[in-house]
Amino acid sequence: MTKGDIAAVLEEIGTLLELKGENPFKIRAYANAARSIEAWGGSVSDLQDEEALSKIPGIGKSIADKIKEVAATGSLKYLEELRAEFPAAILELFSIPGLGAKKIKALYEKLQISSIEQLLKACETGQVAKLPGFGETTQEKLCNAIEERTRHSGYFQFGQIANEAETLKNDLAGHPDALQVDVAGSYRRRKEIVHDVDVVVATKKPEAITKFFVGHPLVASIIAQGPTKSSVRLRSGIQCDLRVVSVAEYPFALAYFTGNKEHNIELRSRALQRGWTLNEYRLAPLPTDPKTSEGRGGSLEPPTAQARPGRLRSIAPTIVPKGKRKKSKKIPKVRDETELYRALDLDFIPPELRENWGEFEAAEKHSIPHLIEKENLRGTFHCHTTASDGHNTLEEMSQAAQTLGLEYLGIADHSRSSIQAHGIDAAKLRAQVTAIRKLNKKFDGFRLFAGVECDILRDGSLDFDDDVLSGLDFVVVSIHSVFNLPEAEMTRRVSRAISNPLVTILAHPTGRLLLKREPYQIDIPAILDAAAETGTWIELNAAPKRLDLDWRWWPCAKEKGVKCVINPDAHRAERLQDLWFGIGIARKGWLTKDDVMNCLSLAKMERALRLKRGK
Repeated sequence: MTKGDIAAVLEEIGTLLELKGENPFKIRAYANAARSIEAWGGSVSDLQDEEALSKIPGIGKSIADKIKEVAATGSLKYLEELRAEFPAAILELFSIPGLGAKKIKALYEKLQISSIEQLLKACETGQVAKLPGFGETTQEKLCNAIEERTRHSGYFQFGQIANEAETLKNDLAGHPDALQVDVAGSYRRRKEIVHDVDVVVATKKPEAITKFFVGHPLVASIIAQGPTKSSVRLRSGIQCDLRVVSVAEYPFALAYFTGNKEHNIELRSRALQRGWTLNEYRLAPLPTDPKTSEGRGGSLEPPTAQARPGRLRSIAPTIVPKGKRKKSKKIPKVRDETELYRALDLDFIPPELRENWGEFEAAEKHSIPHLIEKENLRGTFHCHTTASDGHNTLEEMSQAAQTLGLEYLGIADHSRSSIQAHGIDAAKLRAQVTAIRKLNKKFDGFRLFAGVECDILRDGSLDFDDDVLSGLDFVVVSIHSVFNLPEAEMTRRVSRAISNPLVTILAHPTGRLLLKREPYQIDIPAILDAAAETGTWIELNAAPKRLDLDWRWWPCAKEKGVKCVINPDAHRAERLQDLWFGIGIARKGWLTKDDVMNCLSLAKMERALRLKRGK
């Protein structure tokens, strides 16, 4: 039981009370208590102490008693009683965009709808449109949202399953019979969306590793169990496959289960050219049996042709007829992936690049760049506080940043037009700037930069005028409304906004929410051209639900000279750690520390911010 788990219990109570139509003050009390628990600096064991609880703001005796019960036992009788009043599936309705507690309550009371399946049927028969406060438009949006949810079933945001994947990896690595362990697949390539998790383990005792794996606390159910491969369903719902191999087989298995299909086809083609055969277990001389397709010079499956933005040139696999193959030479010793790539006359290709997007050309020419590392980041921007919709104060965000070893942190609360995010007006923004300047006097080797996340209005103008923006250290601009403009109009809107010399950063440039909301229509190459002309930095939003700008565009941005800035868009102190996800995407986009602005030291960043504003 963690603080997050306890906060989730309080939030669920608030949600169920809202469904019951309880007093709004009572509902808000649970929401505030959840927020206080998350922001509180103590440990879970302290939450069993009445005196410690009494010192946490916003927690009265009744809620304190419930927190003590959850912290001590891991369950809460009051919550179980509330759950019993509703069908178990009703909380799933909250995952549908556009449905809040009031609408769900109406659907439940008027149409007895308590599941997504029932909601879809009611929409298809036109019953939902007849309810007060719904109508045809809402009904159509609900149908589309459910269809989108179904389409994405079985897929997960990278950030949703990262904790499980890393926990499994670390726990397996700690097993006495595990000699080498890694998570492979799309997870290791840092794809933003993953379908399953592949774990590869080298061991001399496969039975012991398999038994440990299927019995792990994160495993919800066992799908299959065998001597070398086992499949389970984790608590998050994702499938996880274990491959157990020998130490000699490990580099081949890790490479095979890491690269995408096209990458692996090219690797096998290169082995064929040298008179070898490559699979997930070994590199071996090419069979001479004429019945073997590879021995006959048979065809390999070609990669899927696909138009990709910002793409580096891809090399299709080369099928070499028998008469044109190089003479087979002695197979070198392969003890790790580096030696495997070297055997094929290639530099080591980082896992993130194994998409057949030009990495083979670069590896042949020794031109794969030294990709950015998490240690290269010196600071970050685009973070929120309690001044808008954040959960922590300036002081708490500063402390969290310093704990991570950052030299600077940019505060960018929402501007006044973001009503849903409690956007701040000009007076509150100026007050925050004053507070930041005062706080900076207490720091040694660390600085808060004062900024704002300023809404781009429909016509491309900004939510604050230049008089307000000129008093800041930096300005982040972004779109939070009117997502349905035609591409040309949306492109003009954003281009106009970043033409303002006071604008520093364009945030989450496509507005996507992974598996929830598609990007709005916008001409990214045109935006990159505009950013190159104005010197505007483009954000790589590290929040796992966004990871925007998409990794496929960063080679194009880099070619145009556009600088990246990796920001967590953190609304809580702990979300600063989402920078780790941003690093993965930056690496996948072929970026180095020289391409990312917040790899600059504090002194250089101060100069860069002044230069951007022409100071």
